[in-house]
Amino acid sequence: MINIHNLSVSFQGEYLFEKITFQLKSGDRVGLVGKNGAGKSTLLKIIAGEQEYDTGQIATDKEISIGFLKQDIDFEMGRTVLEESYEAFTKIKKLEKNLEHINTQLAERTDYESDGYNQLMVDLNDVQHQYEIHGGYNYQGETERILQGLGFQREDFNKLTETFSGGWRMRIELAKLLLQNNDILLLDEPTNHLDIESILWLEDFLRSYLGAVVIVSHDKMFLDNVTNRTIEISLGKIYDFNKPYTQYLVLRNELREQQLASQKNQQKQIEQTEKLIDKFRAKASKATMAQSLIKKLDKIDRIEVDEDDNSVMTLRFPISVTPGKVVIEAENISKSYGDNQVLQGVDLMVEREAKIAFVGQNGQGKSTLAKIIVGEIDHGGKLSLGHNVQIGYFAQNQADHLDGKKTVLDTMIDAANEKNRSRVRDILGSFLFRGDEVEKYVRVLSGGERNRLALAKLLLQPFNVLVMDEPTNHLDIKSKNVLKDALKSFEGTLILVSHDRDFLQGLTNKVYEFKDHQIKEYLGDIDYFLEQRNLDNLREAEKRTVATSTQGKENRTAGEEYELQKKLKSTKNKLSNVEASIASLEKEIAEIDTELLVNYEETIAKPHFFDKYQEKKKQLKKLMQDWEVLQETLDSLS
Repeated sequence: MINIHNLSVSFQGEYLFEKITFQLKSGDRVGLVGKNGAGKSTLLKIIAGEQEYDTGQIATDKEISIGFLKQDIDFEMGRTVLEESYEAFTKIKKLEKNLEHINTQLAERTDYESDGYNQLMVDLNDVQHQYEIHGGYNYQGETERILQGLGFQREDFNKLTETFSGGWRMRIELAKLLLQNNDILLLDEPTNHLDIESILWLEDFLRSYLGAVVIVSHDKMFLDNVTNRTIEISLGKIYDFNKPYTQYLVLRNELREQQLASQKNQQKQIEQTEKLIDKFRAKASKATMAQSLIKKLDKIDRIEVDEDDNSVMTLRFPISVTPGKVVIEAENISKSYGDNQVLQGVDLMVEREAKIAFVGQNGQGKSTLAKIIVGEIDHGGKLSLGHNVQIGYFAQNQADHLDGKKTVLDTMIDAANEKNRSRVRDILGSFLFRGDEVEKYVRVLSGGERNRLALAKLLLQPFNVLVMDEPTNHLDIKSKNVLKDALKSFEGTLILVSHDRDFLQGLTNKVYEFKDHQIKEYLGDIDYFLEQRNLDNLREAEKRTVATSTQGKENRTAGEEYELQKKLKSTKNKLSNVEASIASLEKEIAEIDTELLVNYEETIAKPHFFDKYQEKKKQLKKLMQDWEVLQETLDSLS
């Protein structure tokens, strides 16, 4: 489908990536990962034909179509959501104009027997046929299905696009791309402005996409659920494995360990050979042998270990002063934007050191309540802050408020006060802005780098309550892990608006779901919330299933019931055996892992150690797949 060979791109004399080679085939769903600034977005722009490259070749099949979702988009004013979405169907819209023109002529002309009128009838038939082939009679229904999947309501369809936020406009652009049936989809941070339900819908859509998909994302769970291949850009090179992200990390780590072990063994051989050379050189009778060993040593292909870019930001949120027991108390909060009622009669009490997640569909009021808490917008009802409460706020579009004309250093100095101005360079260094990088203008920073700068600015103010709205947007996976660890160790009160399931796991102990102008409390983390929500959604289905299964049992004959029970027993026995094998194999692998930790060199020196280790892991994976199949069979029989 597309071949990329020896591609190189440099900026200001330094290579972003050099001589990278890979192919994209139909069915590939690639997670393109790497640190902020590694060149992921640049590579997407090059594949889309929107940016030049220094050297290399890109070859594509004839008439291949590429759809590209960029981080920054522009819309034409005056179009409704549906009208903008229909722009995806350029061929169909052109055919519609032709049909309208032909039908107008047929209605106006009266020379029914003329050759010209007859030709119009022929043209009408041809255009209608083309219109049908290109899906002209189905595209409107398909458009509505995609828009609803991405979170739009029917009442939104006829609203002007300029009345929506940037995040919702991004959804419209995504809908257009999904409707075009391109051969290759390039998606740059597609989940940044999606809520959890829309992300789940997008995962299902992309899993069944027939073309090739390349996704830049820092959402590990999204990558694991969608992709079947990972390409990482690191230090100018790429690492390409046919595995989703988490499995890729394991494989790459194992490969690096093998390289290290092989390099150690080779180094021992080289040192032994060098000792022999030094020994033989001293004797005239052994000079020939010494020369032979020198030639042998020169011919050795030295094993190199892949470099790993382990530089990460250092982050800690210090608590300013200890506040009172109740930090936020809200009563009967309401907020509307024009005719759009977002919150109505909301009560909320937040105690000191609480860790809270705000979740729910976009437009349900999560960011609105966060802004009300920090005093950014007016509202109905009463909200009061407790004794000694100092709020730190990271807005969803915090990075967009940075002045592109300022340098990184100037941005921080202007935000600092007399007490912390001397620490500005130290803070920037902990956020990976070191040396000359502090003189970069904000406008040339990547999305992740701007987010890191916005986080650095946050540390210039004292706080004991931290309100963060989508802080992980554009942050690379390593930076997200650092932020998560910092929030885990934060001793103050945390209110977090996020759609990132992996980031939220284990981070909060209370979840508030926003729905229908109200909030609902769940006393647990995001996994507990999703589990409870699934139970709520499945209750009606379960009632129907129970009724159906009861009816089925009444209609079965004694022979059929006997066969069913026989299959049930057999499946349970097989499942039990597989579970026992899994437990045994997991124990063996755990013992090997312990050996590696205690005595690494002796363990890896065993004959065919890594081959045997990998084989056990493959067996375990196969057993887990068998377990899933058997469990599904058991569920269906039950």
